[in-house]
Amino acid sequence: MSWALRFHGVGNASAVELGSAMATLERDGRPWLTIDCGAEGLTAFLAHYGEAPQALFITHTHLDHVGGFERLFVDAYFNAARRSRPRIYVPARVVPLLHQRVGDYPNVLAEGGANFWDAFQVIPVGDAFWHDGIRLEVFETRHHWPQTSYGLRLRGSAVWTGDTRPIPETLAHVADAGELIAHDCGLHGNPSHSGIADLEREYPRELLDRCVLYHYASADDGEALRARGYRIAHPGECIDLAVPTAPQAELFDATDAAHAASVPASST
Repeated sequence: MSWALRFHGVGNASAVELGSAMATLERDGRPWLTIDCGAEGLTAFLAHYGEAPQALFITHTHLDHVGGFERLFVDAYFNAARRSRPRIYVPARVVPLLHQRVGDYPNVLAEGGANFWDAFQVIPVGDAFWHDGIRLEVFETRHHWPQTSYGLRLRGSAVWTGDTRPIPETLAHVADAGELIAHDCGLHGNPSHSGIADLEREYPRELLDRCVLYHYASADDGEALRARGYRIAHPGECIDLAVPTAPQAELFDATDAAHAASVPASST
């Protein structure tokens, strides 16, 4: 079994030519879990895979990370085979913000009869959740306001910081198993995003060596980061990952479930 991280976009909100920051965890060359749903990122996803995402994790609700949801709604709602099937994993505190941003439009269809979330299976998550039998971890990041932005860990394989200032104490805990770290970083920092000087000040060299930097402001800024000796992500780039060491559960289908329900409970 092979795992990879594919970057659909690597730019900040202004770097449209680099695509909105969005990526997909792939298993055996197929999309397994997509992170965020920006407009440009979704376009790149559709161009590469030829179909819409089946499962997404949402880090936060700035529009460069959720601006593709209206297209995703149309794709799912008007396809009987897909309606209510795409899984949207959302940190519980982000659910109201996501609804305010993309779901709370009166009469999502002009003719009525539909709710925005009818198209999806929305799954609020806490510190961890299970997807396709594998446990992923969720952690808070430093972006604009507390408890509004989160990152994702696939233990032993990859950590995605989402938008954040440096989080050294957090990464010491959630990136302690040799994971590749996809980290928000521009050439210059600001109150909401990391700059390279911030990371150099806050992170040990061993951790920096595991980072691949995205969410930079321009191709020139990306090259400047690379010239300083850092790995940067490029739109469309696919990076091989280590096989996850995260806990796994044996999945069973509806037939198995029906059989299990028919077996008498133990009397012990």
